Amino acid sequence: MSISKYEAFLKTVELRSLTKAAEALGYTQSGMTYILNALEDECGLKLLRRDRSGVQLTSDGQELMPYIEALCDSWRLVGEKRDALKGMESGHLRIGTFTSVSTHWLPEIIHAFRQSYPHITFELLHGDYAQIQEWLIQGRVDLGFTQLPVREGLSALHMITDPLLAVLPEGHPLAERESIPLDALLPEPFIMYAENTPGGIREMLSSRPVRPNTQFVVEDDHAIIAMVEGGLGVSVLSDLVLRRTSFRVVKRPLDPPMAREIALAYPERRAASVSSRRFVEYVRDWKERTIPETRGD
Repeated sequence: MSISKYEAFLKTVELRSLTKAAEALGYTQSGMTYILNALEDECGLKLLRRDRSGVQLTSDGQELMPYIEALCDSWRLVGEKRDALKGMESGHLRIGTFTSVSTHWLPEIIHAFRQSYPHITFELLHGDYAQIQEWLIQGRVDLGFTQLPVREGLSALHMITDPLLAVLPEGHPLAERESIPLDALLPEPFIMYAENTPGGIREMLSSRPVRPNTQFVVEDDHAIIAMVEGGLGVSVLSDLVLRRTSFRVVKRPLDPPMAREIALAYPERRAASVSSRRFVEYVRDWKERTIPETRGD
């Protein structure tokens, strides 16, 4: 049995572009057109409509979509079960993640996981919290590190309560304090993180009665720390971001305390593959061994 035409259909719907779907799956555009036409001929229905905005589902396509998704999921599970019976000799995991998790956790987790399952391959997709949760809903990734709360339809393994810290240049007057009042920090020349997804650091700070005196908006964590080191301003970053940094900056707790809740999320509606379930189990064990606050939970 070949389900390539159904996979081609789902990829085209996901990307809303026949050209992009063809590139993603390694087909020519004419080859992709032939596959989709063959699927429609087989069904005796018009499933896709093309216009200037891209590829759209017809009403018949919308009706068939959940059944085609279920078919592809079931076929993937057949392959995963076969691999499990053979000792998980192969498999592929797509993980949504963000920089601090990719830097501090995933190298160790993946390295150790592959000691037991050396033939599992990984694909990491970087995004913000909202993007990663959307990818999980769409099926673009199997698992995703994100921030709580997660959207309806997702389950989550809580990983860590990650405190937010004030980041100051050495010699800054506020650096003498054991903790930094937000009302004193935010009026300082502020270097703001560009990300503004729901629940993100920028949104947390912007909701305060005292608004940040934003002088710079920067996308990269390490660029922010370097700018603070250079005396261009102050900032707020998470403890996980600031670990193992060689920059000469001062880190202090905030007053009142603020934190983000990091979790590993996965879809509820789709049956998880064997490799996905094994990875979640491994991450749960790794968390218990490695992250102090979770031991004995």
